[in-house]
Amino acid sequence: MRKEDCFYLGNVVSKYSFKGEVLVKLDTDDPEIYENMESVFVSLGNNLVPFFIKKCRLHKSNLLRIDFEEVKSESDADRIMKSGLYLPLTQLPKLTGDKFYYHEVIGFTMLDKDHGNIGIVQSINDSTAQALFEVLKEDKQLLIPLNDDIITKVDRENKTIHVSTPEGLVALYLS
Repeated sequence: MRKEDCFYLGNVVSKYSFKGEVLVKLDTDDPEIYENMESVFVSLGNNLVPFFIKKCRLHKSNLLRIDFEEVKSESDADRIMKSGLYLPLTQLPKLTGDKFYYHEVIGFTMLDKDHGNIGIVQSINDSTAQALFEVLKEDKQLLIPLNDDIITKVDRENKTIHVSTPEGLVALYLS
């Protein structure tokens, strides 16, 4: 399995017991969806390795307590500490309406209520305090805040995102 075919689920953050159980910090708004998993891919070096789950359950807010079949001791748990967990993209719950996964809207056309077509979504930069759409219009890159107040509609069928950008933002890039 390749990382490109998977989504990041979370990270192993600590050991839970001397029998090898670990706690995983989930990167999701709905942690309860992942309570009854049978397996995950663990990132070890440059590889995604399948690990089978004996038991997993929520532990406090967004931590998942996992007992892996392959992890039977503290030293086994040490080997997977800080490792990322991944699941195939096919296992992502379907989103509807104006909710979307970042990877899902790459290649969508962005339509602004005042400026019309302002370009194609190339990527989403979430390494900043405010996540940004990186949109390419001809040879210019526009950075549009990813914000519920700006996004007015996500049209999956026509692969468009409708936005209402703050006054002057688009002109700043295209003038």
